[in-house]
Amino acid sequence: MAAMREPTFLILTALAGGPRHGYGIVQDVAVLSEQRVTLLPGTLYTALDRLTAEGLVEPDREETVDGRRRRYFRLTSEGHAALGAEAGRLRQLATAAEARLRAFRPGTA
Repeated sequence: MAAMREPTFLILTALAGGPRHGYGIVQDVAVLSEQRVTLLPGTLYTALDRLTAEGLVEPDREETVDGRRRRYFRLTSEGHAALGAEAGRLRQLATAAEARLRAFRPGTA
């Protein structure tokens, strides 16, 4: 599997907490990324359509609140596995970087 782009990773991570509607995903991604990643609605729904087509996400339900339609999405078992695999890949890379940083300190070479 190819490495995930950060927004995809963050969307799947947001959905790992349970079904979310679009605005809830946008808010969760902002919190998870410490405000570095801001998803616009068009970007989010394009990503959700792609993730749905890939079988990583599926619609959960729809509801209307104050006259506005909310579509909820959830992770599929494939999405859960893909997120776990990507988290492991990132952990492995971070571990390698930390090991190199400990081995080499500026001014010691």
